[in-house]
Amino acid sequence: MKQFTGSITALITPFRNGAVDEKSFCALVERQIAAGTHGLVPVGTTGESATLTDDEHEHVVKLCVETTAGRVPVIGGAGSNETAYSISMAQRLQKAGVNAILSVTGYYNRPSQAGLIAHYTALHDATDIPIVVYNVPARTGVNIAVDTVAALSKMPRIVGIKDAVADLGRVAMQRRLCGKSFLQISGEDMTAVGYNAMGGVGCISVSSNVAPDLCAHMQEATLNDDFVTARALQDRLAPLHEALFTDTSPGPVKYALSLMGLCSDELRLPLVTPSDASKAKVKAALTELGLIG
Repeated sequence: MKQFTGSITALITPFRNGAVDEKSFCALVERQIAAGTHGLVPVGTTGESATLTDDEHEHVVKLCVETTAGRVPVIGGAGSNETAYSISMAQRLQKAGVNAILSVTGYYNRPSQAGLIAHYTALHDATDIPIVVYNVPARTGVNIAVDTVAALSKMPRIVGIKDAVADLGRVAMQRRLCGKSFLQISGEDMTAVGYNAMGGVGCISVSSNVAPDLCAHMQEATLNDDFVTARALQDRLAPLHEALFTDTSPGPVKYALSLMGLCSDELRLPLVTPSDASKAKVKAALTELGLIG
């Protein structure tokens, strides 16, 4: 399962006139692979999964699988606050040819730790491919406790966690309880280097939508224990990491990509275009990196 390491991009889903912009999406996938990205996550939360229909969700993932053509692993987003729905979507994406499933915890209903174990057990038992659990309590309202991660890691096809809590201490505790083969993947760009220094093996990144080459080089440096290079790249990327979260994601990253001429900045309600202050931060970060004139 070591294929799920390095810089893994949480892809945006571009829209044009209310519909999925297939041409731009496929071009974004090709750009990622050409830049050295190690894996792709279509229709995760950054891909606006909450506003896509089920058919759109499956179609975008299929586009990613077909365009990627086995060159890098594809981890399809299949999370929900309803276990039956998560299972149904995971089974559809398994048939579509993804290499693994990324499944966020239940949101709004805030399941207990016992509920989380029951949820992921049901998802595990209903599918046949690797599962990466996704912990992002700031968006879901529920945190996966370290002991719960340890219990989940004992299931043979729950292979790792995307951890977006920016708590580096968890990495050491999870390594102790889950073993070194359990993949710990950061879900928070700003602390990605520190996360790998503690024992992580990659980052499912928003910033790599914009600067895939720099993010890939940074991850490769950490995995080679070259933290001098990794820190230098992180310092360069830090203003971008900050700018992309100055308003509700993925608004700022879509705006960044629109400035680079790669897709529209169109979002689906209830998301709206970023504030002027956020746009200014994004422009400044892109200019500093030489991504726009």
